[in-house]
Amino acid sequence: MPIPARALAAALLAAALGTSACTPVRTHQGYVVDKELVDAIQPGVDNRESVLQTLGRPTLTSQFNEGEWYYISRDSSNFGFTSPRAREQQTLRVRFDAKGNVASVDRTGTELIASIDPYGKKTPTLGRKRGFFEDLFGNIGTVGAPGAAPGGGSGQ
Repeated sequence: MPIPARALAAALLAAALGTSACTPVRTHQGYVVDKELVDAIQPGVDNRESVLQTLGRPTLTSQFNEGEWYYISRDSSNFGFTSPRAREQQTLRVRFDAKGNVASVDRTGTELIASIDPYGKKTPTLGRKRGFFEDLFGNIGTVGAPGAAPGGGSGQ
C-alpha cells in the first residue's frame, strides 16, 4: 500500500525540523576587527584622534583613567537552547600616555575568558532562614499592631 504524498511530506518536514535543533547558532558580538586598520596604529606616532578616526569608538574605556581603550570582538556558538560558548575572542587594548599619544597596542585572546560556576541554585545570604509559609504569613499581626512601630494602631 503506497504512502500518501501528504504523510510523506509531513514526515520529511518533521525530520528536517527535528535535525535543525542540532545546527549550531553562530553569533558575533562587539567590534569587527580589520587587521590592516589595527596594524596601522603605531605607538609614538598615533594619538587619540587618529585612533578614533582609524578604529572608531572603543567598546569600552578604562574606568579609572582615560589612558586605555578596549576594542572587544567575540565569536560564539551554541546548540539549541544551551548557553553560548566562545569560539574566538580578541581584545585589543590601546594604551595612551599623559599627552594622549599611543604608548602601546596589546592583543589577547580566549585565554582571559573566566568561567564562573554559580554556587548551587540559591544565592547564599546572611540572616534568618525562613520557609515559604513563614515569608507568606510572617507579617500577619505585626503591621499596624499596637506598640509595634511609631504610628502603628495605638488607638489614640
